[in-house]
Amino acid sequence: MKKLEHAIEAIILASRWLLVVFYLGLAIALLLYALSFMGKLYEFVLKLFTLAETDTILKMLSLIDAALVASLVVMVIISGYENFVSRFDNADGNEISWLGKVDAGSLKIKVASTIVAISSIHLLQVFLNVQQYTENQLMWLTAIHLTFVISALLLAYIDMLMNTSKKAKGD
Repeated sequence: MKKLEHAIEAIILASRWLLVVFYLGLAIALLLYALSFMGKLYEFVLKLFTLAETDTILKMLSLIDAALVASLVVMVIISGYENFVSRFDNADGNEISWLGKVDAGSLKIKVASTIVAISSIHLLQVFLNVQQYTENQLMWLTAIHLTFVISALLLAYIDMLMNTSKKAKGD
């Protein structure tokens, strides 16, 4: 019976390598998004001197938004792989120290914070084009943004409570 238990545990432990497919897929999606970003940047450069100031700000906010989304994807790929699949090693075989600093709890907070930042930029873009939106749409967009903010704050609070509890126990 113990051999069966060990075999099941080995299969379950090895199944973490299935996550690599997701991380590679995200890396490919990031590459495609980088191409999309380059297209947006090229379009911005071509129209730079003909855009009104508000349109210039909107284009820059769009680029910032894309950078935040890309950073979020990289954060998920690196910390997810590091936490759930395997540690990264550099060419010398030494661990790369800065990668292991994001655990699952802090990743949730970083993801939530990035989502709040992305939502903030989107809301700013909306407010710069306020005439294109109804009051009802503005209310819902603001409510959704506030939901993201409250969720991020709650995640940070829960993480703080968990860290305080770990320190009190001496972990």
